[in-house]
Amino acid sequence: MFERIKSFYQNYLSRINVYWLVIIGFLLLTFTVGDSNLYMRFKYDEKITQLEKEIKYYQDEIEVNSEKLNRLRTDKEGLERFAREEYYMKRPNEDIYIIKRK
Repeated sequence: MFERIKSFYQNYLSRINVYWLVIIGFLLLTFTVGDSNLYMRFKYDEKITQLEKEIKYYQDEIEVNSEKLNRLRTDKEGLERFAREEYYMKRPNEDIYIIKRK
């Protein structure tokens, strides 16, 4: 076993500087071993970017919906229009016709 390693080193690795071997070994370990390797780090960064975009989208939606809710609380005519359109409410002396688009 030891002779195989020694012959491999003499045939292939003896021409390479030891520092280069250490650097190559370190890079291989960095790219492949563990949960925090560089490949996974790039995947996590992409996921973080995607989640930050979703956070921005939902914050904008919250802002728009809060504004709508505030208008519904303060404007009586707007509240009546909303109730008529969304929940098909009517006054006692009215008839409502619902037209569905295909």
